[in-house]
Amino acid sequence: MSVSPINTACRVLLVALLGVSSSAQATSIYRTTDAQGNVVFTDNPERGGEQVELNPLTVVPSGQRAPAPQPLPEVSASPSSSSQAPSAPFMPYSTFRIAAPRNEETLQTGEAGNLQVQLGIEPALREDHRVRLLVDGAVSQSALHSEVFMVGNLERGERVLQAELLDASGEVRHRSAPVTLYVQRASVNLPQNPNNPN
Repeated sequence: MSVSPINTACRVLLVALLGVSSSAQATSIYRTTDAQGNVVFTDNPERGGEQVELNPLTVVPSGQRAPAPQPLPEVSASPSSSSQAPSAPFMPYSTFRIAAPRNEETLQTGEAGNLQVQLGIEPALREDHRVRLLVDGAVSQSALHSEVFMVGNLERGERVLQAELLDASGEVRHRSAPVTLYVQRASVNLPQNPNNPN
């Protein structure tokens, strides 16, 4: 014979019996089935039934509250930590990178070391945020509210470009991944472009 679900009255009785405090003596609980096939829990041994073994309850006094979670520290990318491994841009930006020039691009001799750097920032740069450009780890110019920078008279050789994002207080919040650029310049020893002798 199948046992029907416990009726509401039995549930209330069970919760009341299980809710005794830890200081009270343990009470025996009995399980039986009534004429309608409902399972009944009781503490009256005279009604018969099978004794139920209950695990001890953990009682927390109502005056105690769980400690409030501690706020997480605000994450910011400092210049020293960012140079090791760029992390995801801090909110509210999903993208903060140097879009042009591309990594390992060559700046030809005819450009005379002059370069336009285009940033990719999504969504658009906030009014209270600024960006500054680093060349080989040194600040190229003061921070601007701009996504385009002009860099002039770069020396020949390998150069590393990075952009820093500054918040309203001037704190560096993120640094882009580095972009390596190879700069070709005419030299005193080789005044003409060897790739274009004319």
